[in-house]
Amino acid sequence: MELRQLEHFLAVAEECHFTRAAKRMHVAQSGLSASIRALEVELGAPLFLRTTRQVELTQAGRALLPEARKALSSVESARDAVAAVQGLRRGTLSVGSLQCLHVVHLPAVLARFHELHPGVEIRMRQSGNAELVEDVRAGRLDLAFVTRQPKIADDLRVSTLASEPLVLACAPESRFAARESVALEELSGESFVDFNADWGTRDEADRVLAAAGVERRVAVEVNDVHSLLDFVGFGLGVALVPQSFALKSEKVHFLGIRGDVDVPFAETVVVTGRTVGAAAAVLLDVVFEARAGRLHVAG
Repeated sequence: MELRQLEHFLAVAEECHFTRAAKRMHVAQSGLSASIRALEVELGAPLFLRTTRQVELTQAGRALLPEARKALSSVESARDAVAAVQGLRRGTLSVGSLQCLHVVHLPAVLARFHELHPGVEIRMRQSGNAELVEDVRAGRLDLAFVTRQPKIADDLRVSTLASEPLVLACAPESRFAARESVALEELSGESFVDFNADWGTRDEADRVLAAAGVERRVAVEVNDVHSLLDFVGFGLGVALVPQSFALKSEKVHFLGIRGDVDVPFAETVVVTGRTVGAAAAVLLDVVFEARAGRLHVAG
């Protein structure tokens, strides 16, 4: 059994499609199919159910999946260990992030890392909170920048980057625009603009409004900050957003939250495994350097 075969198997298992898996692995589909067939012959069991519409794991494939992930994660750890004693001259760094990350300027951070260690390949992907956390837990990502979730697995390490209050964003013509604060209970009946489920602060907004007894209707769902503020500015709904969003638009009015409930906060965290690889450790140093205002990128 070769590591490349396990990589091919994992790609097909995650993509549920041979063509997409081949494109992801940068190999011909015929080569990938031959690799999977050879693995099935060696293991003596089919790993996938193949139909014209979809590809599904067999019982044997489901049994192999977690072991394949562990094996490939162990290989990455071994590479990291060698890279550490070689001064990070090679290797990979897999990073996940929310699209709406606002407390760290990730392009500048990754540029600084690349400046320090140009031989390390950076892989970057954006997704929702739960998927990114699961990718770190499964070893598919070295670290991820997410909004803190109520429950995160014990085998993960969570470090806080920033915590800030949520505020109400509304259009200049809104009935709230002339005020400095609003109680959550007053938002009943309002249309909302918010991120897609599991993106950004959507989960926290859902939680605090439900706790306040507000049944809300999300009229517009987006996955980036600027679209959210544009829709709010044109009066298509109000939004609960981190206070720092006020720096991103002059066409939206922002007011605080008051009342009997605690002021809701959005907390941005970085999630890693309990064992942090050499490349991820260096990136974390760069992140906290950036948060302290000491980041310098040549250019």
